[in-house]
Amino acid sequence: MKRIEHGLEVFIFNSRWLLAPFYLGLVVAIGLLLVKFSKALIAALPVVFEGSGGDAMIAVLTLVDITLVANLLLIIIFAGYENFVSKIDTGDHEDRPEWMGHVSFSDLKLKLIGSIVAISGIELLKYFVNVKQATEHELMWVVIIHLTLVFSGVMFALMDRIAGGNHGHATAKHGDDKE
Repeated sequence: MKRIEHGLEVFIFNSRWLLAPFYLGLVVAIGLLLVKFSKALIAALPVVFEGSGGDAMIAVLTLVDITLVANLLLIIIFAGYENFVSKIDTGDHEDRPEWMGHVSFSDLKLKLIGSIVAISGIELLKYFVNVKQATEHELMWVVIIHLTLVFSGVMFALMDRIAGGNHGHATAKHGDDKE
């Protein structure tokens, strides 16, 4: 019976590799965002040189928006893969981000909601730059959605603190002290 139990546990443990294609798909999504970013950059050039200040600001904010989404995907790929599939072995590569290997699932949730709030803030800023073209109804909903996301982020952080979720931070700091 112990052999069957052990076999089942090994099978369940190895099933984590079923997540690897999801992370590879997200890498492809970053590539697609690069295409979108390139198109937006090319479209922004004449707007910046010939358009109004507001239009130039919108074009640049669109580039920032796409970049934030790509950063969010990268955080999800690195942290998700390391938390749920396998450690990423980069050796002592000089470009390895400091936070890699130290982001717990709780930290990942907070980074995720923080990135979503930042993206929402960029969208809100786009509306404010073009406030004359937006209806009151549109502005109201954009502000409500943004405030809801901010509130959700604060609640996530508060719940994490109440639940003692900063154990991951203490471990990461303690681990850094050893180096």
